[in-house]
Amino acid sequence: MQSLKIWEDKIKDKRRNTDFRDFLKSVSSWFQIMFYKNDGLISRFPESQKIKNIVEVNTYNQKYGDGVNGIEYDFSQNFFENFKKVFVNIPKMATIKYGNNENCDYTDTTFGASNSYLSICIGEKAENILYSALAYINVKNVLNSVHITLNSENIYFCFQVSRSFNIFYSKNIANSSNIWFSSNLIGCSECIFCDDLENQKYCIENKVYEKEEYFKLKKEILKQKEKFINFYKKYPKISKNLSSENCIGQGVSFSENIENGYIIERISNGRNVSFSDGNPLSSNIYDCFDITHLDEGYGWMGCGQGSDNMYIGANASSSSHIYYSYFMGNCSFCLGCIGLKNKSFCILNKEYSKEEWYELANKIFASMEKDGILGDFFPGELNPFYFNDTMAYLIDDSFTKEEVGKEGFMWRDEKIKVDIPEGAEIVYSTPPARSSLPPQSRGTKGGVLSDYQGFDENGNWKINPEILKKVIIDNDGNYYKIVPMEYDFLMKYGLPLPEIHWLERIKMGF
Repeated sequence: MQSLKIWEDKIKDKRRNTDFRDFLKSVSSWFQIMFYKNDGLISRFPESQKIKNIVEVNTYNQKYGDGVNGIEYDFSQNFFENFKKVFVNIPKMATIKYGNNENCDYTDTTFGASNSYLSICIGEKAENILYSALAYINVKNVLNSVHITLNSENIYFCFQVSRSFNIFYSKNIANSSNIWFSSNLIGCSECIFCDDLENQKYCIENKVYEKEEYFKLKKEILKQKEKFINFYKKYPKISKNLSSENCIGQGVSFSENIENGYIIERISNGRNVSFSDGNPLSSNIYDCFDITHLDEGYGWMGCGQGSDNMYIGANASSSSHIYYSYFMGNCSFCLGCIGLKNKSFCILNKEYSKEEWYELANKIFASMEKDGILGDFFPGELNPFYFNDTMAYLIDDSFTKEEVGKEGFMWRDEKIKVDIPEGAEIVYSTPPARSSLPPQSRGTKGGVLSDYQGFDENGNWKINPEILKKVIIDNDGNYYKIVPMEYDFLMKYGLPLPEIHWLERIKMGF
């Protein structure tokens, strides 16, 4: 029985030398940030010929929970041609769900979450998450934020926060509390308008104040509700590295020996790693996006929960020795497989004996090397997402439709249509010029957001609960609503109503 080490080493060599932009294009483009209507369902997949069978989550679990039977490998075609036959035709969950989730119907890629809405990649004891991406590992009450991890709570309009609570309109915060409009802080509390501080408190614009004076100034600053979003915008896009050694990148925290790291924490030895974490540590991570608690990962998007030895693929949990596969749970020694759970020694979803598997896997890898594709990620023609609706484009918007289209990626040109309930009153985020109103909205009389919020006669911030019945339109013509959990959070912390669509709030951190 021939070992696969020779092929694993060749894949490792390939992934260790990938250009960062190529990594974004191939791997990060498998992390979508949009929801679509597809065959009557809210789905992570837009309508296309690349995905033919979208299934509601409960139906999927009942019919296909352990996977779908596979096919024989055809050596007259290359590997990706074989894989395409399985990938296109096997049913897919409309939105990915791992394990037990509660009240997360309108959330994608959830794994042990509760009370989540319009969010992506939420789990491992995540609770009360709204309009956010990548919030996991004991996090609670997170709104309008990206990459919130590791025991963080009460986070609003933030980008990259760990082990912190009561953080508002801030970026790159660790082990801190009660922070407003700040960036690059570690071990701090009660700071406003601060940057690049460690183990400080009662600071405004990096100046230390006496406790009483600080709270007096804080009270006045927090009265300027109309300026909150602009305070957030002014902070630099680049996050500094915190408590890391021999690391090159942005927003690298508590890590070592990293090249081209972007928003990562507790990773040891890696290159081209983005939005990834260790819990407690992930090691030897190359060309990976959105991984947690993974060892030996090479060219993988979305993987964790104690996985190891993952070679090219997307969306897996608690798995080992997986090659060129998609959506795998608690599996091992699988090649070219899709949607399997609790399986081992499978190729193209067909199960083999251990000896048969090794023999066939070696033959397939040898043919891939001969075809010059061993170590390559899935080609663009297999990617089922609109490229400009993925993290790849959020991180680097220099990609063009023409550039990625040549490689088979899709691109969304049309604005996504939103169904407005008949008779709904439209509220404008800011007073619009009449000529700028969308035709279907002219003449509505819902007012503007400022009509629904303000200080009362006693100086207390109030938001009229009638806003829960309205539909809001921002200056770009995007529609959104305020939901009860959001309203309660805004009232509790004296925050203004958001003036932009939820997806634009996520994008603001980039």
